[in-house]
Amino acid sequence: MPVTTDIVATYRGPGKVVRRLLAAGPREDRALVIVMASCVVMFVARWPAIAREAHLTGKELNMELGGALMGGVFILPLVLYFLAFLSHGVFRLFKGQGTQYGARLALFWALLAASPLALLNGLVAGFIGPGPALTAVGVLWAAVFLWFWLRGLYVAETEPVA
Repeated sequence: MPVTTDIVATYRGPGKVVRRLLAAGPREDRALVIVMASCVVMFVARWPAIAREAHLTGKELNMELGGALMGGVFILPLVLYFLAFLSHGVFRLFKGQGTQYGARLALFWALLAASPLALLNGLVAGFIGPGPALTAVGVLWAAVFLWFWLRGLYVAETEPVA
C-alpha cells in the first residue's frame, strides 16, 4: 500500500497497519526510511514557526533553520532509536514477546502517521503564534501520536508474527 493510504488507515486502526508492516518481515531499511521521512517532515513542520521567530526577533533565519536541521534530522533519529530500545525493554519486563525491530517500527510509524497533525501544528505556530489554538493542536498531535505508538507497540510486543 502507498504510505499515504497507510497513514489514513492508521487513523482508523493503528494496530492493523503495524500488524501488516510487521508481517512483511524485519526490514531495517524500511524502518530507517520511515524514521528519516518522519524526521524530515518534523523539520519541515518547524519552518513556519522558525520563520515567525526570526522575523519577530531579528535572528538570522538560516542559522535557525540550520540548528533545526541538525536537531531534527541528525539527532532526533538517534533519540528515537534509544526510545524504542527503552520501550522494548519495558515490555520485556512485562513478558513482552516482540523484537527490537517491532518496537522501532511501532515508534517510527507512529511518528510518520501523526505527521499531518505535526504539519498543522507548525502552521498554527507560524501563522497564529502562541495561544489556545497552538496548545489545542499540540495536545491533539501528542495524544494521537501516543495512541498510535502505544497501540502499535502493544501489537508488536504481544502478537506473534507468523
